[in-house]
Amino acid sequence: MDIARSTALVTGSILNLLSALALISLPRNGAYCAAKSAEWSMTNALRAELAGQDIRVAGLHVGYMDTDMTASVTAPKSDPADIARIAIDGVEADLYEIVADEVGHQVQAAPAGGVSALLPQPA
Repeated sequence: MDIARSTALVTGSILNLLSALALISLPRNGAYCAAKSAEWSMTNALRAELAGQDIRVAGLHVGYMDTDMTASVTAPKSDPADIARIAIDGVEADLYEIVADEVGHQVQAAPAGGVSALLPQPA
């Protein structure tokens, strides 16, 4: 079965809102990254557990979204309405992983370079 898509009949869906930081750890954000990584792991476990009941479990990976939590962040942020549309489109397309923005795509690609690519490089 393709991890990104399946043709199985789905009778229900669960969408777990994650962070792009579930896929990578950053200095000064270690606890947040670890919590989101654990949440992603739980999402993966639920996927396997509920597949026999025809329930799709999808993870939504988002970078910065314009919310109260990110009010002090100066980096570009996604509009929550846009993220909601992307999430619904992903669920309707039977995706397991929905990457909602450019930050999410960059973070998702980063581990392909191995652990050394994820660490700060010496000056």
